[in-house]
Amino acid sequence: MGTDDDVRVWLRRQGAEQIAHPGGNLYAHLCRVRERLALLGCGSDVQAAGLTHAAYGTDGFDLALLDRADRGVLRDLVGVDAEELVYLYGACDRSRSWPELAATGDVFDRFVGQVRTPNPVQLRSLMDLSIVNELDVIEQDPAVADRHGDYFRNLFAAWAPFASEQVIRAARRVLRS
Repeated sequence: MGTDDDVRVWLRRQGAEQIAHPGGNLYAHLCRVRERLALLGCGSDVQAAGLTHAAYGTDGFDLALLDRADRGVLRDLVGVDAEELVYLYGACDRSRSWPELAATGDVFDRFVGQVRTPNPVQLRSLMDLSIVNELDVIEQDPAVADRHGDYFRNLFAAWAPFASEQVIRAARRVLRS
């Protein structure tokens, strides 16, 4: 498994600094997400996933840094658990999964067209990563909060029993709920 510095070097080599993203570039966003997860007390696997969460593209940002067929590359860099969370995050079909995620615990995998049911630790990690990612986007582009603030307030309130308490507190502060 690589160090945090190794992962950052890899991200730069994959061109993350040249990809536009709210707040500058994708690399800066990934670093901010990782740092916020650390500040909120999330574990090292969640932090590593935060730093690489866009590796396979996401439902909201469909530009991949690594082909899913090469998952072993990311596994070697961040470890098995972190890579699995990155895959789950990237695979999540948000419109089909997020609204009922707290009720069902099911994630519709947009890559393979199947439903996955993460274990409780994975579910919490997925929710924490998803919330922190959206908080960063909102802080970098306040128009997102203007357009989607009510949606996120309601969604994160539904996730509150499952997500980390400190992450929910941050969401309430950022979204002023």
